[in-house]
Amino acid sequence: TNSYTSYYTLHGNNIQKTNIFDRVTLKKEIGLMSACAIIIGNIIGSGIFISPKGVLEHAGSVGLSLIVWMLGGGICTLGSMCYAELGVTIPKSGGDYSYVTEIFGGLVGFLLLWSAVLIMYPTTLAVIALTFSNYVLQPAFQNCLPPYIATRLLATICILFLTWVNCSSVRWATRIQDVFTVGKLLALALIIVVGLVQICRGHYDALRPSVAFEFSGDPSVGQIALAFLQASFAYSGWNFLNYVTEEVVEPRKNLPRAIYISIPLVTLVYTMTNIAYFSSMTPEELLASNAVAVTFGEKLLGIFSWVMPISVALSTFGGINGYLFTSSRLCFSGAREGHLPYLLAMIHLKNCTPIPALLVCCIATIIILCIGETHNLINYVSFINYLSYGVTIAGLLYLRKKRPHLHRPIKVNMLIPISYLIFWAVLLCFSLYSEPVVCGLGMVIMLTGVPVYFIGVHWKNKPKWIYRVVERVTYMGQKLCFVVFPQEDPSETEPLTASKVND
Repeated sequence: TNSYTSYYTLHGNNIQKTNIFDRVTLKKEIGLMSACAIIIGNIIGSGIFISPKGVLEHAGSVGLSLIVWMLGGGICTLGSMCYAELGVTIPKSGGDYSYVTEIFGGLVGFLLLWSAVLIMYPTTLAVIALTFSNYVLQPAFQNCLPPYIATRLLATICILFLTWVNCSSVRWATRIQDVFTVGKLLALALIIVVGLVQICRGHYDALRPSVAFEFSGDPSVGQIALAFLQASFAYSGWNFLNYVTEEVVEPRKNLPRAIYISIPLVTLVYTMTNIAYFSSMTPEELLASNAVAVTFGEKLLGIFSWVMPISVALSTFGGINGYLFTSSRLCFSGAREGHLPYLLAMIHLKNCTPIPALLVCCIATIIILCIGETHNLINYVSFINYLSYGVTIAGLLYLRKKRPHLHRPIKVNMLIPISYLIFWAVLLCFSLYSEPVVCGLGMVIMLTGVPVYFIGVHWKNKPKWIYRVVERVTYMGQKLCFVVFPQEDPSETEPLTASKVND
């Protein structure tokens, strides 16, 4: 990697290697507030407006569905505490990928990276962008669905605009995240306040204990597990701050603080939002609705019912920005480790943003948008998402045993990762039992990365013409994007390196 670094950074117009490495590095512009906004903004997307139906359907009763929402937040808290320890122990951007690569080696890390870059994040971005465009266009097409081409075109424009913002400035991207996170919370606060007013007026029949635990059918462990999976979709994104650790101001302080503030807040908001839904909608009405928040607004807000679709659109807009911001850092981290082309590990000379990685995420998302069947792809890779959580937290236990003297500013109780892994294993087993084809296809997608790893990464003695082509493409990419390799922050990596020597 170092030879490539020297070669490419010396090719810029009148750029000297010494000056570049003195000036160019990822900017630390993510303070505590922005860190909380990244976590909250990535968790609160379209999930809370869609998942209540799935949770209630599988839980079978209002009371059990509310318990699932609260416990789902508790499980995310356990996982985020484990990620807080990993984030300050291995202070690298890239999240799960960086930790797994550091602990288990290149192949396991590459498989997570391969599945995420190839399908998981582009597909998730495409689905969120389509949700945004559907809600924006819905007022113009009240009696029918918005046209296929119109939704794709608006989704593409949204992706391109936010990619430009993220390429231009880290500060702009984080400010957009801050503003739209506040907007999301205000929209949910409106739902909660209206719901509480309804409860104060005596409209809480569905929430009475005698009614809330009336099951529509016999509850089973499998159905409860599926209810947790539905809730987990709404909570996904709780680990995204770990993808941008190197851009967080004082990460050893602000990373855990942001996690401890954000996850309980989201859990409280989600639970109160569902209580508000049930204050105005019967379980049957909620199950019949494809857009719970919109149905809620139509019943209670009257002429102001348009506020709900606009709120959902704003929520998804902020979600797209958050996913672009974090997923591009995953590409950046993978390239820096040598698992992706080195061009993706470069940042703009003046703006200090990973432009090549952002462009790859943007192009991959637009391709998925053109394919169309994004929801099926999400089903195939959701299994991989849960698998990566478990592998990463299992890595924490392995690291405790393998390198006990490693400096750990945060050290969680062993019962926390063990409890999370037990719950994770139960969910995974029931996922395999309930959806064997979907989970099997998810594994196939991941395992296609094995030959790619051995040919592209492990095979060192490639023909010289391959290296010449890579060098030429990288040089052209540098000139086009005006990017160079960043300088690593030695203050963040020295403790980890020193611990390796001591161990």
